[in-house]
Amino acid sequence: MKVGEIMTKSVASLNSDDTVERAAQIMNEHNIGSLPVCSGENVIGIITDRDIAVRNVAKGQNPRVQTVREIMSSNPVIVDQDTDIHDAARIMSERQIRRLPVVKNDKLTGFIALGDIATSKNLKDDAENTLCNVSEPCTPVM
Repeated sequence: MKVGEIMTKSVASLNSDDTVERAAQIMNEHNIGSLPVCSGENVIGIITDRDIAVRNVAKGQNPRVQTVREIMSSNPVIVDQDTDIHDAARIMSERQIRRLPVVKNDKLTGFIALGDIATSKNLKDDAENTLCNVSEPCTPVM
């Protein structure tokens, strides 16, 4: 099975000059926790609700002024829509990430999340293994 068969095809995205506030508004509107950041149709970054909490709010930054570019993760891991779903699950597991932008010819075409894998009948084992690896606890710095 290929990523393109189970990915979410309608994807909200941002450009790097959008404000952090706009990112939070879109996440709230669509009930999602991450957004690809694009230059045209090319994915150049990803921003998560955690990025907003840790890199904006916790540092006392103004979300109405700070741009997505300042807090996004650049060069995100992406997969082609023709990637085998088992390979996508392995990538998520190895990189400890729950969501991947999906592209075709370097253009954003969708988003694949661990939840998409978990809800597919034949992929529950992949989802379970991936979740175990993604959820490995880290030792907090005290």
